[in-house]
Amino acid sequence: MKRMTSTVIDTYNAITGAIVAILSYILGEHWILFAAFLLLNVADWVTGWMKSRILGKENSVAGWKGVLKKLGYWIMIAVAFGAAAVFIEIGTVIGVDLSITTLLGWFVLASLLVNEIRSIVENFAEAGFHVPNVLIKGLEVADKAINKENQEGE
Repeated sequence: MKRMTSTVIDTYNAITGAIVAILSYILGEHWILFAAFLLLNVADWVTGWMKSRILGKENSVAGWKGVLKKLGYWIMIAVAFGAAAVFIEIGTVIGVDLSITTLLGWFVLASLLVNEIRSIVENFAEAGFHVPNVLIKGLEVADKAINKENQEGE
């Protein structure tokens, strides 16, 4: 029994290690942020479905629009990080350090993370769950900090 448990644990560790290595290679050392965003995408979709179910407003078309919206977010992230990579490469060619453009991707990801969390909280509130006010206010502060430039220009 002890040998079988050891084999299961070793197999689990090998598989988990391989997944982390692959994600690190594809998404970089901060892959966990992208994984968190994916989990929040799923949580937002599920809480939206729960809200619709509780309120008796289920609609498959709206559900699919939500899924397409999530896909659009991922495309937006890819475009932001891809644009940064292109600018960095152009900077290398012309001899200008444009590595600062990597911030494009990180700000887009940060903004979308806050957006997903706020959407989850809104789904809970609209479904009749008690949502602590500190969470709502904290997310507003985070959103304002991330999108400071947009709000000053308005």
